[in-house]
Amino acid sequence: MSNLYQSLSHSKWNCKYHVIFVPKKRKKVLYGQIRKELVKILHELSQQKESRITEGSLSLDHVHMCIEIPPKYAVASVLGFLKGKSAIAIARFQGQARNYTGAHFWARGYAVSTVGFDEEIIKKYIREQDEADGNEFGQRGKIN
Repeated sequence: MSNLYQSLSHSKWNCKYHVIFVPKKRKKVLYGQIRKELVKILHELSQQKESRITEGSLSLDHVHMCIEIPPKYAVASVLGFLKGKSAIAIARFQGQARNYTGAHFWARGYAVSTVGFDEEIIKKYIREQDEADGNEFGQRGKIN
């Protein structure tokens, strides 16, 4: 399992999220050159927050992605950053005014869920750790 984890200075982590967000009024605007640019933009912005998009899909009217976000960042702040900065970049790409805020591209909310290990794998891992530690709590030191 250790090869799945990434490191910060004082922690090992594996935090993956499935994220979905849509353009305002779910308009079908993610096509053509915008689609190609948006892929680059989202990857660059996620790297700025030390995150990584591991899988992604752009439909005409929504974005699906699996993103790894370090625990030192809140999911909401990273997604707010991605949506806000990408909206500004898209506006500039479309030739809008220099100080455009991008406030009218993405809808306000998003859907997010954690992507974790299978529950049985975790239970098995906990059992194996109990055995590896010499079983100091007697007959399997159950917490539950």
